[in-house]
Amino acid sequence: MMIDNAEGLVFRPPSEARSFILRVTIGCSHNTCTFCTMYKASKFRIRPLDEIDGIIERGAAAYPFIRRVFLADGDALVLKTEDLLHILHKCYSTFPSLNRIGAYATPADLIRKTPEELRQLKEAGLDILYMGVESGDDEVLRRVKKGTTAALTTEAGKKALAAGMKLSVMIILGLGGQELTREHALHTAEVVSAINPTMLSALTLLIPSDAPLYQDVVLGKFTPLTARGFLEELRMILQHTDMTKPCIFRSNHVSNLVPVGGNLPDDKDAMIAVLDKYIPYEDNTRPCLNDNGNF
Repeated sequence: MMIDNAEGLVFRPPSEARSFILRVTIGCSHNTCTFCTMYKASKFRIRPLDEIDGIIERGAAAYPFIRRVFLADGDALVLKTEDLLHILHKCYSTFPSLNRIGAYATPADLIRKTPEELRQLKEAGLDILYMGVESGDDEVLRRVKKGTTAALTTEAGKKALAAGMKLSVMIILGLGGQELTREHALHTAEVVSAINPTMLSALTLLIPSDAPLYQDVVLGKFTPLTARGFLEELRMILQHTDMTKPCIFRSNHVSNLVPVGGNLPDDKDAMIAVLDKYIPYEDNTRPCLNDNGNF
């Protein structure tokens, strides 16, 4: 049974590994971030509702046991609220065992939605959002063409939480390079503390040769961190977080040099102690990826 034959690669958060991936958009509406290659080969488009309804029906027929649905691609919340509500209702009425729906959301998506719209989406069953903060430093955000600011990102995250949704936030270690590592670390800690998300994940910057940021490396405009630099930056971020509510922290993605995890603020000192065991021994260069995806 052909469920979805749309073009382009499919991406989802690690925690959505068992979810049915429902691509309500193709690609990313922003798609100019210099560090990202995920949707560069896809031309952005919003899929018609009848096309999405057909995918849901075929998906439920093939996988009636599905308990979670993830709305892809890069920013499902770019859809009109009335269309999202239609999709949410369709999913819950069609998948008999469904108990959660999640989606990526950009800061711009959340800023455009009113508090009432977000509450409606939550009440309709949109339970968790994944937002890429990447950095809390405005200069870093400008250089990587993220299209937002620290203030807007903070406002967006707070809006999602105020609507009652769970919020999983991602940051990228090394995104400021050696040139802005301290600013990136301190301001990122400030932003994630102000948001105080449900979950916080730290990924480590990898620079494929087809990423626009790779050319900045070649031209000497961006100097990647060494392995020690990545660990020191993560330590600085953790040290300066100031969460007032529990936040699950993970830095155990395949990109990370040392797996670290715990709850903030309670486990902050223990996680820093883990990093301190490795920082003195790690000072090799973290290279860019070659065309084969290897270091």
